[in-house]
Amino acid sequence: MIIIILGVLCLVFFIENARELRTFRIRTYRIFSHKLKGIQKKRIVFLSDLHNCSYGKNNGRLLAAVRRSRPDLILIGGDMLVRKNGTSYAKTLKFLIRLTAMCPVYYANGNHEQKLKEEPERYEQSYAAYKKHLEEAGIIFLENEAVIWKTGRARIRISGLEIPLSAYEKLGKRKLSVRQIEDRIGRSDPSYQILLAHNPAYVQQYEAWGADLVLSGHVHGGLVGLPWIGGVISPDFRLFPAYSAGIYRDPKTDVVVSRGLGVHSVPIRFMNPAELVVLELRGDD
Repeated sequence: MIIIILGVLCLVFFIENARELRTFRIRTYRIFSHKLKGIQKKRIVFLSDLHNCSYGKNNGRLLAAVRRSRPDLILIGGDMLVRKNGTSYAKTLKFLIRLTAMCPVYYANGNHEQKLKEEPERYEQSYAAYKKHLEEAGIIFLENEAVIWKTGRARIRISGLEIPLSAYEKLGKRKLSVRQIEDRIGRSDPSYQILLAHNPAYVQQYEAWGADLVLSGHVHGGLVGLPWIGGVISPDFRLFPAYSAGIYRDPKTDVVVSRGLGVHSVPIRFMNPAELVVLELRGDD
């Protein structure tokens, strides 16, 4: 009997995993702040962790979903490609370039892009060529840089943070100070601060820096999701990471962690569907 039960559970796992690897859902969050005065509804699509995956021919299903979301702005949170030799980011390039016909697109790197950039001798793919193609199409990279988005009476600062690669190492969390963040992107100011920070392991430091809204990915929802508990494991092999997926609110900062749109080394998703995140910004006045 035990063997039969285990067999049924394994079958359910494999069927559900196969389904979740082929589909995604749209997750919408409403963000309110007194700093967003005059904004009734501005829509931001947040894309993260595609990892060269494709939903339909030429990523048509994903592109259509972004278009239906009617974004005023598209923010990319990194790891859209895979840095592994023998892979190609050509399909990802084509998909991202088509986004620019909808609205402005800003791109902050994840650890995969950052490693390609900082360790080019190790990889066949060229980060410089990837970035060049996307910039020529109109995508703006935020590599420890910030831009100002003025809409209504609100002044929104969007910063793309690249943390040290050592902060992504497995088996042990490395320290990251607020000073290190300031050395990269400067101090926060009275604007509404959107921080694109790929790794959510350092949320406390992002909050201390002054972020009003943190957008992260990297954890892939913890691979397997458990009811009332959340994700099971992070890419650095930490069990039950504090921030794995969803929205986390406190009086000063909203943190949104995307489950991501793809997988790479460990192709597992169970009770953890891929997602496209839509943010509705509203003033609270």
